Amino acid sequence: MQRRGLLIILSSPSGAGKSTLARRLMAWDDTLRFSVSATTRPPRSGERDGVEYFFRSRAEFEAMVAGDEMLEHAEVFGNFYGTPKAPVEAAAAEGRDTLFDIDWQGGQQIRRSALAKDVVSVFILPPSIAELEARLRKRAQDSEEVIAGRMRKSRDEISHWAEYDYVLVNRDLDETEARLRTILEGERARADRQPWLNDFVRGLNAEYDARQKGEKA
Repeated sequence: MQRRGLLIILSSPSGAGKSTLARRLMAWDDTLRFSVSATTRPPRSGERDGVEYFFRSRAEFEAMVAGDEMLEHAEVFGNFYGTPKAPVEAAAAEGRDTLFDIDWQGGQQIRRSALAKDVVSVFILPPSIAELEARLRKRAQDSEEVIAGRMRKSRDEISHWAEYDYVLVNRDLDETEARLRTILEGERARADRQPWLNDFVRGLNAEYDARQKGEKA
């Protein structure tokens, strides 16, 4: 009774909450596998290679792209980000769900890939632009220049909301997390994600046939 694994894409402008929501989903369901992206940006304090990201040089990253080893990739704020393909393909075939915390460009590429039928995409909107900026400043991770760049880019990112299967306004983290759980549970239960159902229903029909033969006898 194994289903196909899902590719769960979370996207949002920086500061809208997708990374926090991704962590909460994984705490709720420890069967979820987080897709570890490769990036050319330098690690931040506390980040470890192979955990938060695979940190690669620009030349190494470009070699992975040239070798068709990436499911998606994009350049964001002067650095490359991308998803190694093989682990995601294996997880889907084995019925394990993979969670992606990526931007609209990466989500678009995955939705156009050979794994498109396994994708569930969710875009997270901030309750207001003022709140978006406040959250970026509260993180205290970026310089004023970087924050300004993220705010300029946020309008373009938000313009892609209609490309997603689901759109949530993150006014309250607990409420948004609960809605994400409902989406995930519903998508897992869809009939077209259960390849075993055809054989199961044939078995039920065989039981009907056996009962009818017994009644006639």
